[in-house]
Amino acid sequence: MPEIDKALVLKIYQNMVTLQSMDSLFFEAQRQGRFSFYLTSFGEEAITIASAAALSDDDMVYAQYREPGVLMWRGFTLNEFANQCFSNDLDYGKGRQMPIHYGSAKLNYATVSSPIATQLPHAVGAAYAFKMDQKPLCSATYFGDGATSEGDFHGAMNFAAVLEAPVLFICRNNGYAISTPAHEQFKGDGVVCKGQAYGVRSFRVDGNDALAVYATVKAARKMAVEESRPILIEALTYRVGHHSTSDDSGKYRKGDEMHHWKTMRDPVVRLRRWLEGEGWWDSDADQQLRAETRNEVIAAMQRAGPRMKQPLANLFTDVYDTIPSHLRQQEKELRSTVARHRQDYPFDVPL
Repeated sequence: MPEIDKALVLKIYQNMVTLQSMDSLFFEAQRQGRFSFYLTSFGEEAITIASAAALSDDDMVYAQYREPGVLMWRGFTLNEFANQCFSNDLDYGKGRQMPIHYGSAKLNYATVSSPIATQLPHAVGAAYAFKMDQKPLCSATYFGDGATSEGDFHGAMNFAAVLEAPVLFICRNNGYAISTPAHEQFKGDGVVCKGQAYGVRSFRVDGNDALAVYATVKAARKMAVEESRPILIEALTYRVGHHSTSDDSGKYRKGDEMHHWKTMRDPVVRLRRWLEGEGWWDSDADQQLRAETRNEVIAAMQRAGPRMKQPLANLFTDVYDTIPSHLRQQEKELRSTVARHRQDYPFDVPL
């Protein structure tokens, strides 16, 4: 058992419940047509939130797209999550990213990029910069098992091993790369052996055990910073939800399999039972927490949804210091098209 106090483990659990509530309601909002896209963390809440608790808030995080729990732990509010998914005028990404592609410079969380594994070499570069500046920090990058089939994974692993960069590679091995099961991706012993092949110290942990994840990441961070070395962590888990709202996992998974993991292996329920065993939690507190978080998520959506969207001009800014002539011509043509067919364009997008 890791040394962990009551306040910390309660915060971990409360964040896991909040993430579940946000995922449930945001998923429903997408199905209602209020978001264009969404992706949940069901079944993987322990990995992101418990690992975030073990990191320093000054460590850089390079996430994939199933790690909003890290941002939540660091203080990203429900309002900020909702603003990004609605792409409203308060969205830090100015409406240019798909929903769930969060980012926060203030919270040292690089903006999510859709292409798989591209964030891994970036994380190694940031870690090497920490090493050169002699800062007692590391970078942490998150990815799924499918990302280990990408060239960027292998390049990043070798890059980190050779330069001895203090970076944590945290793999959420949830059994599926969208519809491709792990046994069709690789024949080796999961992901952990790939790190060993590159000379990277590697660990495997039960990703549905929040306390085990916390202890493993805390120890791994200490090694990475104090010994200036990369660490690979393979967290074994299961993706209970669909890959995204564009996916129907019932086409390639059995219902009994999904039901078993949802009811018998849920990491949130597992941590709650441990807390109850310690006498730190009870059913009344749990019901109150779930009611409060549901109301907070609904309130955040009610605030974010009616706001105006980002202005049309933002399609053409922030790439060049001075907008070149060909982009000015494109903007002129777009505005002309919108003017001719105003009824076909959203009324809440300022022109």
